[in-house]
Amino acid sequence: MDQELSAGLKLYLITDRKLFSTQCSMYLAMEDALEAGVKTVQLREKDLSVRELFHMAVWLRELTKEHGARLFINDRVDVAIASGADGVHLGRSSMPVHAVRKLVGESMIIGVSSHSVQEAREAEEEGADFITLGPVYATPSKLKYGDPVGLNMVKEVKSVGAIPLLAIGGIKPDNAKEVMDSGADGLALITGILASVNIRKATEAILRVLQ
Repeated sequence: MDQELSAGLKLYLITDRKLFSTQCSMYLAMEDALEAGVKTVQLREKDLSVRELFHMAVWLRELTKEHGARLFINDRVDVAIASGADGVHLGRSSMPVHAVRKLVGESMIIGVSSHSVQEAREAEEEGADFITLGPVYATPSKLKYGDPVGLNMVKEVKSVGAIPLLAIGGIKPDNAKEVMDSGADGLALITGILASVNIRKATEAILRVLQ
């Protein structure tokens, strides 16, 4: 993975429209984060219909392009292709990496969620371009994935893996530095930015840590 791509993945912002009262509010929040310096956004709205997800992907594609940022679609390879996204992010129940690669070739970046050393290894062996690992800390959005994996897991996975590792789960401006110090290549956030009173300031605080 080239340096430009790795740099863009340092802050990986994941959507959650349920944090906002209207789609307009979410749009403005995403605009604030992008203007503050976010270079990668993942559209992750699992409960939407394919049609609804596609429409959201289209406006997010336009917004991210306007700010020179990349767009990833969670799970739905078809929506990623149709919306012109830069990549797709796969979960444990998604289509396998090798199958997605057959569909998109090298034109898209493929990320994979992992929650253990074994899952991280499998993702890399299958050809993923990067992984997310977590939850690092306890967080409501990741309760179903079990107990937090902690900073030691980040260190362990980095010691055996070569592809970029983005830590996820309960990461905020006040603990971001210790996560990066543990070996993470980047940070994936949802509420750490989108639930903040001032989204722009929260984004800038995270980016200062990453610099």
